[in-house]
Amino acid sequence: MSDDQLDLVFGALADRTRRAILARLAREDANVGDLTALFTMSQPAISKHLKVLEQAGLISRNRQGTMRLSHLEAEPLKDATGWLADYREYWTESYARLDELLESLD
Repeated sequence: MSDDQLDLVFGALADRTRRAILARLAREDANVGDLTALFTMSQPAISKHLKVLEQAGLISRNRQGTMRLSHLEAEPLKDATGWLADYREYWTESYARLDELLESLD
């Protein structure tokens, strides 16, 4: 994943409404009306959130008859998790060093 794509993913995830939309789409595809019903905001506001998620590659949108359904695309989440995993290893090692230090002080 490129740095620009990673920026888009983390930027999209920075908003709680967009995270809630992703959680809803993890269960099943939904149209904008379904998603609007979950929040106290307008349909145009939800559409703006969907656009951000789509630009980040976190959702795709396609037509089924007269409806335009949003679908979760989880691959960018996997890539972002891989990037974060490097820092999890760093913190695990840091905690291990701290444990060793504390044991040596006893």
